[in-house]
Amino acid sequence: MQKDELLHLHLLMFHIRKYYQDIAHDEIPTGRYDSLEISPIHIHKDKKSHSDAVLTLGDEIVSHLHARKLPAVACPDVTAPSRVAVGP
Repeated sequence: MQKDELLHLHLLMFHIRKYYQDIAHDEIPTGRYDSLEISPIHIHKDKKSHSDAVLTLGDEIVSHLHARKLPAVACPDVTAPSRVAVGP
């Protein structure tokens, strides 16, 4: 993964945490992520630092959601159309 892609992923994970906290009114504890002292806007940090941040933040988000034991959401079966429109 290129560094710019990793920065985008870091920003996406950051926004996922923020979005969840805003809609659920539930703070996700991110002590390990915060201790890394890196954010998606720190573009001068090396690729490994951002990779560690993404993995740590992702782990903390997933661990928090898993611990909350939220009910599963049923999703309807989605099937692909039998015909696909093709342009000229």
